[in-house]
Amino acid sequence: MSPEHSAPKPSDSDRRTRAGLIYGLAAYGLWGIMPIYFKWLQAVPAIDIVAHRIIWSLLVLGLLAWIGKAFTQIRSAIAHRKTLALLLLTSVLIGINWLLYVYAINSGHILAGSLGYYLNPLANILLGRFILKERLTKVQWAAVAIAGVGIAVLAAGALGTLWISLTLCFSFATYGLLRKIAHVESLPGLAIETAILFPLALGWLLMGGAESRPMFGTSGTETGLLMAAGVVSTVPLLCFTAAARRLRYATVGMLQFIAPTLQFLLAVAVFHEPFTTAHGIAFGCIWIALILYVGAMARGRRRPLAVQDS
Repeated sequence: MSPEHSAPKPSDSDRRTRAGLIYGLAAYGLWGIMPIYFKWLQAVPAIDIVAHRIIWSLLVLGLLAWIGKAFTQIRSAIAHRKTLALLLLTSVLIGINWLLYVYAINSGHILAGSLGYYLNPLANILLGRFILKERLTKVQWAAVAIAGVGIAVLAAGALGTLWISLTLCFSFATYGLLRKIAHVESLPGLAIETAILFPLALGWLLMGGAESRPMFGTSGTETGLLMAAGVVSTVPLLCFTAAARRLRYATVGMLQFIAPTLQFLLAVAVFHEPFTTAHGIAFGCIWIALILYVGAMARGRRRPLAVQDS
């Protein structure tokens, strides 16, 4: 084939966007099925599960940092005062988010947790618009409005657990925004966040945890599940931060509808939480919004979707 007829090579921006989409799909797909894992640990208090998540995640991250030779980046981020301050804030936010998410699942409120993550994309889109100055087309604004109607219908029928949904939403939306603007890649940043939380987690478990249980579980199965928390927690979060640094924040927000949709399906089909008319209306609105947004994004390929590192 002659050079003039050869397919055009993808630009750096296109490759960056494609990689970001793959990372985003992986992150939200894994988060969508994560309730299954935490249901297996239902006998363990939520705060103890989160403590184990932190401890075992740090070991996994340390291994990944050694393999990827990321310790230089970690030292550089620690030496940068603004970056370290941002990571102190994000470590608190992700700790709160983890704790409340596990509590929601193991207390029978998977749907409330899902609502939080349905709210989160709207928060991401609005933060992207008003903080990062990302522009939206009229169709994309219409998609946001339609999704907002669906979520409002859900919220009206879930006022008793709305605090769970709102806290999950705003803690993770703010976490993602701060991680996007921090001058640190996903692996070094997550390693520093986890190291900040590590002393608190270890101290909590050494003191006996919430119910003075054995530190490593009451059975071999429970011990194995707790140790697996490092991989279960780290992989999707690394994928998320990698996606957030490569895509417009509004696009990250729309991808996030994948996770709560999977969680809804698990809650109803596997864990038999009730699926009401409000849920049906919300699903319809949210998926119409997603189709509109993605369609507008596809038609607007002339506009750059990828972002440069801050």
